[in-house]
Amino acid sequence: MSTLENGSFSHSGLKRVALMAKPLGALLCATSLVVLAGCSGNVQTGTQPRELTTIDQTVKVEGMWSQGIGSLTRARYPITPAISGDTIYASDAEGNIKAINRNNGQIKWEKRLDTPISSGLTADSGQLFVGTRNGEVIVFSEDNGDIVWRSRVSSEVIAPPQLNSGQVVVQSVDGTLTALDRFTGDEQWLYASSQPALTLRGTGAPRTIDPVSFAGFANGRLAAFDNRSGQQLWDLRVAVPQGRTEVEQLVDLDGQPVLTQDGRLFVTSYNGRVMALDARNGQPLWDREQSSYHTPVLVGDYLFTVTADSHIMALDANNGRVIWNQDALEGRSLSAPVFVDNKLVVGDYQGYLHVIDAQSGEQEGRAHPGGDGISITPLTDGNHVFALTNDGELIAYALRDMDSPQ
Repeated sequence: MSTLENGSFSHSGLKRVALMAKPLGALLCATSLVVLAGCSGNVQTGTQPRELTTIDQTVKVEGMWSQGIGSLTRARYPITPAISGDTIYASDAEGNIKAINRNNGQIKWEKRLDTPISSGLTADSGQLFVGTRNGEVIVFSEDNGDIVWRSRVSSEVIAPPQLNSGQVVVQSVDGTLTALDRFTGDEQWLYASSQPALTLRGTGAPRTIDPVSFAGFANGRLAAFDNRSGQQLWDLRVAVPQGRTEVEQLVDLDGQPVLTQDGRLFVTSYNGRVMALDARNGQPLWDREQSSYHTPVLVGDYLFTVTADSHIMALDANNGRVIWNQDALEGRSLSAPVFVDNKLVVGDYQGYLHVIDAQSGEQEGRAHPGGDGISITPLTDGNHVFALTNDGELIAYALRDMDSPQ
């Protein structure tokens, strides 16, 4: 059920959507890894999955079209599709990329690479960026899939490459952060973090804007880097290893930091905390104990998180207070949420899509694409939801209120 916490909270905050990744102005001018769980970050926490119960469905999840992409393999590589204009770009784990019309599901072009893909896709300004299992970053033309350039980084790339106006910033599974020239692929700088012996099988994507990049690492630390030189501007420990075993001491920051126009940064950590801090200097604004390996979603004054045991929570972004806690999907290995039309949509390990009211936390709708589960975060174009199942079926959905005219 969804539990509303004590105290009132203005739902008007939900209407004010904060824009992310805008310049903040003048900011401050390897061991052999043992990995745990699947690449997509579906961590086995030991919490037994709850059985689904009948809900009062007020939202119809209506399928529009589907297109076979290809399997994510048993490793379930987090190959998140990308939307650009009227096109969705998607790939399977073997390197077969498709450009698909997002309105009708028709294929525009296909490209077969000579190397397997491991990262999510990033589309921007007519180009498509992706990382591979053998440690390459490859850039394609959105128009036809022709390769523009390819460049080698330190190791396998699972996190989608991140862009600013002149750089591609890539985080590899060995904890190395690399900045490449966006137009040539030439290396500009490199930072190697210290890695614990045991990590989650995943990598947090850095948050990159023109002046700086913010990156979280498997050692529980978050740092800011000057993009001109790679110099570290500040460094903060978000999660402290605890417990007797290496598994209990996992403190990975696998979620991408969320940045606001007013200079706040929100970050989650496994076996650690969810925090808000000042992006200019790394000073904490608030924090609360909460384990999560997913990227949070910020909408107005609401910060939505999915915990490691699959509770969906809404926090007051100003102070971290819990507004509601939806625990009916506990243990179901939920994906990170996507926000669309005042609703949250998540996938689960059995292949269900769940629609949650963003103001109350109540379950509003459900669909079952199947496909060996949904571990990748669903996408939205603002009106529709696109879900990629683990066995490679990309499905477009419309969310319709039951009582609204068709």
